Amino acid sequence: MSVAAYLKLSIAVAVLAIGLKAGAWWLTGSVGMLSDALESLVNLAGAGFALVMVTLAAAPPDDAHPYGHHKAEYFSSGFEGLLILVAALAIAAVALHRLWQPQPLEQLGWGGALSLVATALNGALAWAMLRKARAQRSIALEADARHLMSDVWTSVGVVAGVLLAGYTGWLWLDPLIALAVAALIARTALALLRRSADGLMDAALEPELRARVDEVLASFAHPSIRFDHVVTRRAGRRHHVELHMHLPAAWSLGRAAAMRAAVEQALLRSVPGLRATIQLLPRDVETHDADPGERAGD
Repeated sequence: MSVAAYLKLSIAVAVLAIGLKAGAWWLTGSVGMLSDALESLVNLAGAGFALVMVTLAAAPPDDAHPYGHHKAEYFSSGFEGLLILVAALAIAAVALHRLWQPQPLEQLGWGGALSLVATALNGALAWAMLRKARAQRSIALEADARHLMSDVWTSVGVVAGVLLAGYTGWLWLDPLIALAVAALIARTALALLRRSADGLMDAALEPELRARVDEVLASFAHPSIRFDHVVTRRAGRRHHVELHMHLPAAWSLGRAAAMRAAVEQALLRSVPGLRATIQLLPRDVETHDADPGERAGD
């Protein structure tokens, strides 16, 4: 299935999970169950926005966006991070109120069963989405999958804690569990926001991928051939590298172009999906950046 198809499936599962978890909350009256249902509502909104952004990111380059629209996926993960953070604050507010005014819990067996069914659906989908996200290098799909996976673990904790609170009579456990859920998903939100901001600021390639680029260039290095001004960046699923390749001035244009093509092909084999921009220069020519600090971060 495509990334968009997985997101559509995520929307369908989120709708079903909301119904199941809302039923669990209605049966039990547990604020912990309510927090779990609210997180699934965030899943729905996040998956819907991710689908819109993934569709936009797949649009071909145009005059206004000659390098494509791949960074749209970072907006998706950032938006989902904000939604999760808002949900965490809402859960914390409800939990604090219930902490001061505990209420009895009812029909824990049926409520727990409904919540666990929703959890199993989310877990299976999150596992499949993470595999697809790694294969396609889609941060939008990965963000949605990781949110679903955090939902799985929090749901398990909520069910276990609510059952313990109900059968022991320790009603204060219910709001404490909700507060723990709020803290956990807030941490997930901050991680997504940080990664999204990093991507929007043209972050360099991951160290592992940069090492592959350096290995390829080292394999072509020769007393008469050298590389410098190597700069990398990430834009959604796209990876880019720009560099200067210095060759003997006596080489013909055809020979220089052939060498550049060989380097480009080797880079592509080493880092699939990489877009390389290689500027050819005579070996005795040096270039200088207008702003030396511009490349200091790479």
